[in-house]
Amino acid sequence: MPVVTANKIEAISQAADPKKAILAAVGDLSKQEVFADLVLVGTYIRNERTAGGIIRPIYNVKEDEYLGKVGLGLNKGPLVFAEWSGVDDGGENAQIGSWVVYAIKDGWPVQINGTPCRFVPYSKLRMRITDPNLVF
Repeated sequence: MPVVTANKIEAISQAADPKKAILAAVGDLSKQEVFADLVLVGTYIRNERTAGGIIRPIYNVKEDEYLGKVGLGLNKGPLVFAEWSGVDDGGENAQIGSWVVYAIKDGWPVQINGTPCRFVPYSKLRMRITDPNLVF
């Protein structure tokens, strides 16, 4: 049985701005509701062209859907603002539009509007970064 990959991966990998590409690909989520303490992240797909100008084969680009550890915060549930271990951080680790790092095993992979995403429990976010290329 073939593995079905998200159909917008190539467009995201060819975009100059991955944040804008993920937001455009997933569409408007303002009326969609995420439950509990989950954070919906759009999986970061590295650019198909490396810094040295090498074009990665499409099968290598598609691997990012399954191996990516960085995502763009798209939406979050109401319990993201709950207290964790007695420290109320106000859900600051899950800012919408921020790049976050998580373990692959901690996220539930889904496709939303043909875009690779994951639902990650808020407590499983490990880091907020400014550049998604810092982590792989």
